[in-house]
Amino acid sequence: MDRVIIGLEIHAQLRTDAKLFCECSAKYRDIEPNTNLCPTCTSQPGGKPMSINGRALENLEKLAIALGAKFEPSFYFMRKHYFYPDLPSNYQRTSTPIASDGMLRNVRIRELHLEEDPGRYELRNGEVDLNRSGVPLVEIVTDPDMRSPEEARLFLQELQAINDYIDSVREEPGSMKIDANVSLAGGNRVEIKNINSFKGVVSALTYEITRQSNLLRNQKTVAMETRHYSEKQGITMSLRKKETSEDYRYVPDPDMLGYDVDGQEVEKLRKGMPELPAMKVKRFVAKFGIKEDDAEVIAGERALADFFEGYAKAKKFDCVKLAQWLRGDLKKQLNYRNLAFGCSKVDRKTMELLLEKYFSGKLTDRTMEQILIAMLDGKFESSMLGQEKISDTGYLEEIANKVIGQETKAAGDYRKGEEKAINFLAGKVMKESRGRGDIRVVLEILKKKLGMGTD
Repeated sequence: MDRVIIGLEIHAQLRTDAKLFCECSAKYRDIEPNTNLCPTCTSQPGGKPMSINGRALENLEKLAIALGAKFEPSFYFMRKHYFYPDLPSNYQRTSTPIASDGMLRNVRIRELHLEEDPGRYELRNGEVDLNRSGVPLVEIVTDPDMRSPEEARLFLQELQAINDYIDSVREEPGSMKIDANVSLAGGNRVEIKNINSFKGVVSALTYEITRQSNLLRNQKTVAMETRHYSEKQGITMSLRKKETSEDYRYVPDPDMLGYDVDGQEVEKLRKGMPELPAMKVKRFVAKFGIKEDDAEVIAGERALADFFEGYAKAKKFDCVKLAQWLRGDLKKQLNYRNLAFGCSKVDRKTMELLLEKYFSGKLTDRTMEQILIAMLDGKFESSMLGQEKISDTGYLEEIANKVIGQETKAAGDYRKGEEKAINFLAGKVMKESRGRGDIRVVLEILKKKLGMGTD
């Protein structure tokens, strides 16, 4: 495949109570449209911006520190002009770079900006809701250092993990939008606008790379344009010719003063930064002897990392087994529900009891999984923990005899030397025992009976 070049522009809503340039609440979900407004955030005549929201700037600075970026001594706001129904002023205020030259997963962070979110425009019915207008955003611009959709996904996952640790940006659905710039060697750069999920980024980039590759293979020109990603269809569609910075007619905002970056405040924030995911991974591997892959998954969410470390330090469970279970069984069920561990309704004490029984061999894999599912779905009952593993040979022999009698072909295949057939028979026995049979005892019984030719 032709050399792929990918860069990202990430727009994330900063965690604040108020908007960027006024005292209106930054809450815009689940409220009546066009009610959280003032003359400033709706750009009414005479509605001048107040000084910037200090918490928004602080949260951007924390993020810049986490990304290893260098701060500019000062910055000011520009007016970025474009027309759209959700932008009543016909321009968006965006700062000059506040920090630059950072790095994450070998991807260079070109710059971080502070800007205001526009309102919301519903294309299907033409309605505009300006409650979101003025909510503070951080814009993170990377250099084009990614070479595949998978690299982009891993970069975004680690960025999300950092945000989870420092609590600088909102994590609600729709609070982060991603613009992806992608090109292939020999072709023009294409921008894909307003992708709303990490899965969407991978899908959009995969489609666009294939589309551009096919054009170049057929000696056609890849147009330099802006495209829209349709999540429903999984394709990108042409929106307009790609804008340049000149098209936005940037000018300094005459209503706003310049701002100096407070070096003392930055150092205070730097000293108060928590241990970040990458450092936590290295420490978990060195201190607890777990695999790096397991550590990366666990450290990807602060609540999960704290859960693991609490038991690892107390030496309550085998660290390697606990890490494997968290990364495997638990994350599988959480991902299926699109659920973070910290947001789950699992009672930690109940989880501890489950792990005690499981790691001591009192619960089968199947029973453990059933109990975990019940916990995550809010259907757990304490009696479930009593469903311990069954090792009673008499009980299991009775089931084995029944299965062998019903599955004569599989029994015959095993006697003929097809060893895999015994796994099928063992699965049937486990099903009959509702997943509670001790698999080692089950296999021993089956091998003994089939070896003796017992039906």
